[in-house]
Amino acid sequence: MNTTSQRLRRLTQLVLSAGTLAVLAGCASVTPIGELLDNASKYNGKTVRIEGEVRESAGAFGLGAYQVRDATGTIPVLSQQASPPRTGSKIGVTGRFEALVTVGSKSLAVLREESRTVP
Repeated sequence: MNTTSQRLRRLTQLVLSAGTLAVLAGCASVTPIGELLDNASKYNGKTVRIEGEVRESAGAFGLGAYQVRDATGTIPVLSQQASPPRTGSKIGVTGRFEALVTVGSKSLAVLREESRTVP
């Protein structure tokens, strides 16, 4: 009985540790939109993850575009996999960052959606 109790306690500790690491890893991987736009050449062509609120969306036939805004900025997201999310919803998006044009310190860029989650 004592051995079973020790195993259960150890298993509980491992599960809690793994869960904590997963949460911390998920938080660490979110890139602020302002960081992407301010350093467009650094992120161009790279897969990044953002989180924010859907501001505007439009789409049909499983394709769509929408804007995501966080506390640091707004970026358009292009989706070829699914209809866009509802305006006002909270969302996490992983996708390929593409800097289209940079003039001075301002960048026009898009995020090509690879996957989305509800944070």
